[in-house]
Amino acid sequence: MIDLKELGKELASLSERVVEARSFLHIGKAEYDAKRLEEELAKPGIWDDPQHAQEVSKKLADVKSLLADYAKAQQLASDAHDALEFAEDDEEFANEAAACTKELSRMLDDFEVESWFSGRFDGQGAIVSIHPGAGGLEAQDWCDMLYRMYRYYCGTKKWKTTELDVVPGEGIGLDRASFQVDGKNAYGMLRSEIGVHRLVRISPTDDKKRRHTTFASVEVLPILPDDIEVDLNPADVRVDVYRASGPGGQCVNTTDSAVRLTHIPTGIVVTCQNQKSQLQNKEAAFQVLRGRLYELEERKRQEEISALRGEKMENSFGSQIRNYVLYPYQMVKDLRSGIETGNVDAVLDGDLDQFVIGYHRWKASAAEPQGA
Repeated sequence: MIDLKELGKELASLSERVVEARSFLHIGKAEYDAKRLEEELAKPGIWDDPQHAQEVSKKLADVKSLLADYAKAQQLASDAHDALEFAEDDEEFANEAAACTKELSRMLDDFEVESWFSGRFDGQGAIVSIHPGAGGLEAQDWCDMLYRMYRYYCGTKKWKTTELDVVPGEGIGLDRASFQVDGKNAYGMLRSEIGVHRLVRISPTDDKKRRHTTFASVEVLPILPDDIEVDLNPADVRVDVYRASGPGGQCVNTTDSAVRLTHIPTGIVVTCQNQKSQLQNKEAAFQVLRGRLYELEERKRQEEISALRGEKMENSFGSQIRNYVLYPYQMVKDLRSGIETGNVDAVLDGDLDQFVIGYHRWKASAAEPQGA
């Protein structure tokens, strides 16, 4: 039986959130942008530059999608209110009001998540790299577990994933893993995972069944748009080719298709071996290198700013961000947001939204002015 009084209270609260969403989603600006982009696409000769025209078309499609979603939220609120007026006398209207309210709540939660990703590259795809810490076979197995966890998570988000450099370890697990993720807000969402992940369990490789603690680091880089300038001189990059290791597609393991780039000034090394050809691997490797060089410059800039301000900036890379405990009890806990769950199996099977969204909600809350 639906509690109509509680449903009415929830609907009133959601209606207020619809009004608030217009502000933080910048609906007024989106309406202006849609008109401007439509006018630009209507100009003669716009398709003389296909790349620019496609960029404008994509921006227009994204803006129109946002406006359509907001209009749908307004309609759901209106439909729910209308149905609620007749709900006392007709159970069908009560069910309709409850269904509209539930859908409206989900949409508003999605709007909240969308509002967090306003960073320069948050809407871009991402390159995720996982490296085992010390520990040999145990660490390699943990690297493999994290790799599968993130691939499963990307699958739940309908994001496309492409292997870039996945190298089997000696015996079990992975020596390292790097893959590309293409999808809306992929980088914005996945940057919550940057840092060190700690696993505590009874080791499957230990004959004495002792408890082991294992670490692995996760790096997430944005896929930089072509118009972003990065100080990368090809003459500063040494290119080595070699035969790929481990399972692969046709020709991957029979030709020198794998590529290793060494950026001589910084010592950054990037490898890519899971594409079908040497050229594809080289292009993918340079894409990763551009991302790492950009990140390096941004890190230097932030360190300079913090030095001038006398502040100690958070260094997320190399810091432990999350514990995964399988023994003597079962729990996954994020040390930043405080989010935790006892359903470890679900997390390792890709159920990460509570941690990803929890991190961004914590981050947004921490950024709000105190006392506001």
